[in-house]
Amino acid sequence: MGRKAGIAEAQLHDLTRFEESQAFSHAEKLVLRLAVAMTRTPASVDDELFAALRGEFSEPQLVELATAIAWENYRARFNRAFGVLAEGFSEGAFCPLPDSQIGSPK
Repeated sequence: MGRKAGIAEAQLHDLTRFEESQAFSHAEKLVLRLAVAMTRTPASVDDELFAALRGEFSEPQLVELATAIAWENYRARFNRAFGVLAEGFSEGAFCPLPDSQIGSPK
């Protein structure tokens, strides 16, 4: 799905270390920072990040980005709460797992 949407192989490979990656633009890194901030528990998006985002995106664009992030986070948490397991739709797909954060407050 990502490849069909134009996501480069390097971006897929570097997703879990996007901050150091040269594969992402400044705007893409801001969006990924927003996703990380919105999906941690508790969610916390600081003023500095919002100011940077407002420098790159319009208010309607930010609303759309935040809505998409919140929706995917909702789906992930809902599925986990109800034990919904993967059904193999992405078998063989490239999706690196993030480093383990077990016991981490982040």
